[in-house]
Amino acid sequence: MNRANAHVAVVGAGIVGVCIAYQLRKRGVDVLLIDRDEPGRGCSYGNSGAISSASVVPLATPGIIRSVPGMLGKPDSPLFLPWRYLPQALPWLLQFVQASRKDRVLASAKRLAELHHEAVARHIALASEVGRPDLIIQRGHLHLYPDKAALQRDAFGWQLRRDHGVQYQILDRDGILQLEPNVSPRYQTGVFMADQATVANPFQYVQAIARKYQDNGGRLRSGVVQAITPAEGGPWHLDVGGDVISVSQVVVAAGVWSRKLLEPLGVKLALESQRGYHVQFQGGPAPVSRTVVLTDKRVFLTPMTDGLRVGGTVEIAGVNAAPDPRRADALARIALESFSELADQPYTTWSGHRPCMPDSVPVIGPADNHRGLFIATGHGHLGLTDSIGTAQRIGGMIQSALF
Repeated sequence: MNRANAHVAVVGAGIVGVCIAYQLRKRGVDVLLIDRDEPGRGCSYGNSGAISSASVVPLATPGIIRSVPGMLGKPDSPLFLPWRYLPQALPWLLQFVQASRKDRVLASAKRLAELHHEAVARHIALASEVGRPDLIIQRGHLHLYPDKAALQRDAFGWQLRRDHGVQYQILDRDGILQLEPNVSPRYQTGVFMADQATVANPFQYVQAIARKYQDNGGRLRSGVVQAITPAEGGPWHLDVGGDVISVSQVVVAAGVWSRKLLEPLGVKLALESQRGYHVQFQGGPAPVSRTVVLTDKRVFLTPMTDGLRVGGTVEIAGVNAAPDPRRADALARIALESFSELADQPYTTWSGHRPCMPDSVPVIGPADNHRGLFIATGHGHLGLTDSIGTAQRIGGMIQSALF
């Protein structure tokens, strides 16, 4: 069956895709949003909720190559690459190491800062638009260090943030306790960024945006996009479970699965899965009141609507590998060691595939040599932060192309 369903199809209904569809509909564009699942059920579901405009430091930084041997074969490492996946990951890993050169890092930080611009204000406004201002926690972010020496080891990253206008305050133990009285004695030094924010339930947030998009006349289609092919004369054909949908413009915002959709078109992305895990404690209040980062453990603690979420870890093992329960167990152990209040609380675990580029900079814009094809993927752990900025960029491009 062949149908002309929309001027624009957005493939992928995570936070990025939903924001793009919503932005396009606000601009008067006829939009069809397509995903195999309901909006927000993918990687966005397990997001740690941080709106982090201060996150201008890419994952690859000078000296990262020294940590690569420690990644291999250690399932409890914050950054983990199993030996069996090394041959497949090697091309991406080589680009990752190249991206850690100081000049490349500075260039990546500049691009990230531009994309992050006004992220907190944008999300406050959007949450209000979609009727969920209650989901935005405006209490800043607190990064914790065991001591001043540990903080000094991160001096490059903090200087990079300062160079891009990020304001922060260094705290002693008393300063930490004034903000978060339940923090373990292990942490004696903190860095507080007052102008950062948190989404207390990322899934509910995506769902609210999707509902508002539909209320505004946007359409939602459940199904797997199996292929995207150009049609003679300009339109694009999408094969959705045997149904062929014709559109004039396509936005591929399918996260790590974008690479598989784009490769048959000759569009090559250096995109790798950066699997993350979280542990969600339930049955009691969170022991922290804002996003708190245990920097020595590479763990994010977030107060959610249903308790404390403990997220983190980077696992580069491909999209076909089964989740490793030891990764989630390590997060739970860190949380229980840090907060005795959690001892009697049950918890659930989750894992999901974050799409990551070697330089941590997402791909946003038109595909080369393919008129009407746009890409919005590779946001890593900053998909929530950059979803609106990405949507505004893509929305402007498509509006110009259509009108």
